[in-house]
Amino acid sequence: MKQIVWFGRISIFVIYFWFGALKVLGTSPAESLVHELFDITLSLLVSFPTFLLSFGIIECLIGIAWLIPRFTFVAFYAVIIHLVFTFIPMVSLPESTWTTILTPTIIGQYILKNLLLLTSVLLITRIYRTELENKIN
Repeated sequence: MKQIVWFGRISIFVIYFWFGALKVLGTSPAESLVHELFDITLSLLVSFPTFLLSFGIIECLIGIAWLIPRFTFVAFYAVIIHLVFTFIPMVSLPESTWTTILTPTIIGQYILKNLLLLTSVLLITRIYRTELENKIN
C-alpha cells in the first residue's frame, strides 16, 4: 500500500510541478484558457503576466508539498481550491469547453480529467489521516 501511495504522491507532484513550470516558462498549452478565465475574473486586480507567473509557482509548490507527507493536509486543501477554479470554465466559458451538450472539447476533457486527480488526492489524504490516527491510538 505504501508504494501505491508514494506512486500517487509522485504522480500528483509530476502533474502539478510540470504544469506549473510550463506556466512559469510561458509555454503552457492551457495559457489561452487561463487568460480567458483571468479576463472575466481577476483582470482588474493584477496583470496577466504577474498572475500567470504566480499561478505557475503556486502549482509547483503544491506539487512539492505532495512529496512531503507532513504537508498532506495543506496540499489537500490547496488542490481542492485549485480544482474548484479549474472547473469554473466548464460553466463560465462553455464555448471553449463544450462542442455540444455532453461533448467536451479537448480543453473540456483536459478539465474533466481532474476528477481522477481529485480521487487520488482524496484517497491519499484519507490513508494519511488513518495512518496518523493509528499512530495516536
